[in-house]
Amino acid sequence: MITHINGKLIEKTPTYVVVDVNGIGYKIKISLQTFSSINSEACKLFTHLSVKEDSHTLYGFYVESERHLFRNLISVSGVGPSTAQLILSTYSTQEIIHHITTADVKAIQSVKGIGGKTAQRIIIDLKDKVAKGMPTSDLLFDKIDNTIKSEALSALLALGFAKKGAESKIDKVLKNNPDIGSVEELVKTALSQM
Repeated sequence: MITHINGKLIEKTPTYVVVDVNGIGYKIKISLQTFSSINSEACKLFTHLSVKEDSHTLYGFYVESERHLFRNLISVSGVGPSTAQLILSTYSTQEIIHHITTADVKAIQSVKGIGGKTAQRIIIDLKDKVAKGMPTSDLLFDKIDNTIKSEALSALLALGFAKKGAESKIDKVLKNNPDIGSVEELVKTALSQM
């Protein structure tokens, strides 16, 4: 099993990257979460290898918590790797955990290709286990007041930043600076890194 890949970023698209490791180029499928987090030529991704009769596909994740959630999602009957990747591209890891733990069927069903039954199955199968085994450094729900996070996001959107990029930057800032306690501090730190 390939657990991670560390190399030089050769190509980056919203759905996949190519990483060169000692002269070998690995094509790795990624979510929009990971796409917006990769910002340097040196690239390390946590990976999951999906093996089917007709293909071997490598999926990459910027943080372990995203890979953990991906593996939980594909354990649900009717959810394959492509669907799991689409869910991770639609919502952040924290949002998905929130939607599952609060049994928000409509939010999960809003992902293209997921019907009501599949959304309910995801909630039933994962409600009690999504946060278990999650790397604690990546979990922000217990540490961060979500009001601060949502107000900071609103501020960045008002300044004209794209929602996905702004959410990703806020999550990254909060992960690296868990002591941030005000909206102003969070916005200033996020802007200084954009």
